[in-house]
Amino acid sequence: MTSPPPLNGIRVLEFAGLAPGPFAGLLLADYGATVLRINRVTPGAHTSTLPPPTPDLLTRHKSSIAIDLKSRSGIALLRALIPIVDVVIDPFRPVVLEKLGLSPEDVLLKLNPRVVVARMTGFRRDGKYAAMAGHDINYIAVAGVLGMLGRKGEKPYAPGNILGDFAGGGAVCFMGVVMALLGRERTGRGQVVEANMVDGSAYLASMPRLAMKGPMWDEARGENFLDGGCPWYDTYETKDGGYMAVGALEPQFFAALLKGLRIDPSSLPGKREDRSTWPALADLFTKTFKSKPRAEWEQVFDGTDACCTPVFSQAELEAAGFDQRPIVTLKNTPAKAIIQSAKDVAQGQGIGVEGQGWSSMGLSPGDGGEELLGKWMGWRRGRQYELKDGGLVLQQQQSKL
Repeated sequence: MTSPPPLNGIRVLEFAGLAPGPFAGLLLADYGATVLRINRVTPGAHTSTLPPPTPDLLTRHKSSIAIDLKSRSGIALLRALIPIVDVVIDPFRPVVLEKLGLSPEDVLLKLNPRVVVARMTGFRRDGKYAAMAGHDINYIAVAGVLGMLGRKGEKPYAPGNILGDFAGGGAVCFMGVVMALLGRERTGRGQVVEANMVDGSAYLASMPRLAMKGPMWDEARGENFLDGGCPWYDTYETKDGGYMAVGALEPQFFAALLKGLRIDPSSLPGKREDRSTWPALADLFTKTFKSKPRAEWEQVFDGTDACCTPVFSQAELEAAGFDQRPIVTLKNTPAKAIIQSAKDVAQGQGIGVEGQGWSSMGLSPGDGGEELLGKWMGWRRGRQYELKDGGLVLQQQQSKL
């Protein structure tokens, strides 16, 4: 028998932001936290005809209220919520919260000494780029990570925004929040969690960075074992335009790869450890993989230890009914379900969400937020707060308290 998700009962205020902040909030929501997203004022918010969802797609299991952060009564409403929440996610550039009168140390932690304030920035707050705008590509660039990625003789290649925004940003921020909550169990005190994508992505690159002092990664970009330089750790096009991924690093796996490709080891251009043979070996693999469609290569390598697998597209997986799952399985306290009617704890627990991890219905400003205010605070519109110009404000008599 399973118990509720591990973060059940944790209350989170998430200021609307770009990818990493909402992703941290998504992780918290998936693992049971109640996440209230703070959106900007929007015409139609909190009415029977809600405005269209915001561009943010990372809104699963969340609710929303719209607040005018430039309004004193809007800020007053927000301050009134701080004493009853556990986590605040700040996705803004440095000093934005301070300018709003919501300094974590001077205001938020005084209003609620147990609150965890997670501050997510791109650049380091104490670095030369602190005041500059940037995106994932900039953060992994100054972290020394982007310079490691790309083919031989070509410019550095950014892997989408997965490494900075999501891995080094949102996921690291989530981990910091969970550690701070664990620390609070011992000390009774909240704290500020400082996360940034420079440090996050640099830390994720610990292994390749350290490997640069040895033979695994001591050559130029694109000439190493794991960055596309090694012919038995690469991708190859098939006859029908598909691709196979090869990761046969160990000798026994390499032998299984050759067996599947029907290549006689004695016909190789030389010892595989000899880097001078790599171009010829890569050409041999390229020609061999091009001789059959991907489906046939799948039949050859499925069930073997050749470390050779098809490269699936997201569209293929969706069409095949691949089940999207939470990031990690907790056997006794699983996350909330992503897919409908999940029965296996690996898929989470509960009803699931529309789209089943393949599409997002988004979240409209004001959707579900007032119901949550009623549960958290016992508030009702017209008593403790009002709707004004597309956002909620605290009643004047409440603001003076």
